[in-house]
Amino acid sequence: MPASIKTVAASLGLSISLLASSLVAPNVAHAEGEIRIAEQFGIVYLLLNVVRDQNLIEKHGKEEGIDIKVDWTQLSGGAAVNDALLSGSIDIAGAGVGPLLTIWDRTHGKQNVKAVASLGNFPYYLLSNNPNVKTIADFTEKDRIAVPAVGVSVQSRFLQYAAAKQWGDKDFNRLDKYTIAVPHPDATAALIAGGTELSGHFSNPPFQDQALKNPNVHVVLNTYDLLGPNSPTVLFATEKFRNDNPKTYKAFVEALTEAAEFAQSDKAAAADTYIRVTKSKVDRDELLKIIDTPEYEFSVTPKNTYPLAEFLYRVGAIKNKPDSWKDYFFQDAKPLQGS
Repeated sequence: MPASIKTVAASLGLSISLLASSLVAPNVAHAEGEIRIAEQFGIVYLLLNVVRDQNLIEKHGKEEGIDIKVDWTQLSGGAAVNDALLSGSIDIAGAGVGPLLTIWDRTHGKQNVKAVASLGNFPYYLLSNNPNVKTIADFTEKDRIAVPAVGVSVQSRFLQYAAAKQWGDKDFNRLDKYTIAVPHPDATAALIAGGTELSGHFSNPPFQDQALKNPNVHVVLNTYDLLGPNSPTVLFATEKFRNDNPKTYKAFVEALTEAAEFAQSDKAAAADTYIRVTKSKVDRDELLKIIDTPEYEFSVTPKNTYPLAEFLYRVGAIKNKPDSWKDYFFQDAKPLQGS
């Protein structure tokens, strides 16, 4: 990350801890009753906040007759999350559909990584503080766009999807050279403060909403306009973990389902949970206003993920073509009804 961006982030008190030390060496496979989960930043991970706050995995584990130890890790960027999963450092990975499709393709016929569930449907905004940037066609070599992971994150894939619509499939990666990997809190701070080379940020809630309070920041692209309502963030695991730990895996799925029902039915309580677990300084009323709209849906059912998968195969970003969304989602005893 450029030094100027680091300075801005520090001055606004938006520091992060990536817990990289826990990912130095792979751990040996463990027996039933232990699960290690990696999440990232933002409201899109609220279901995991609810699961953690209410000890839902432990609750459903007891229903399966086992005590489950749950370890939580926070990372930034799909590349780091994917590396952690493949190294054996975590069991459940939380990241965008972009990283999911990358690792599904990479492990096809081997570790067979697939998604467990969606975390809900949320619009992501590509923001800019450059008044000359009205559309993606206005970005130049003088601009830098922050994404969680260059070329892999779902934000990077959304940007490539938009570029293909603008200039054709052969130029799908035309804007990649302008992207840099910066965690959402730091990128938000830099965009708000201005004065750095970072003039764009492909964000997520609540960071995008915080940035838009600054009159110099505006929306360049809304992913709902690009793809329609969709599930940008998912949870995924290896086939081995799912097969070797059926009770633990089932407890996790049941916990997540309960969390989704809780968050969708009581968004005020969900907002309180987010603030309590993440220790976020976001204003409660503003947070509730963000999530209490029809655009925000907390659900484990994936929506509209396949267009991105088909696109990535079409441009050669993944080698294996999924026939449908079911190819990269596990189908459990209660199969998801998604898209």
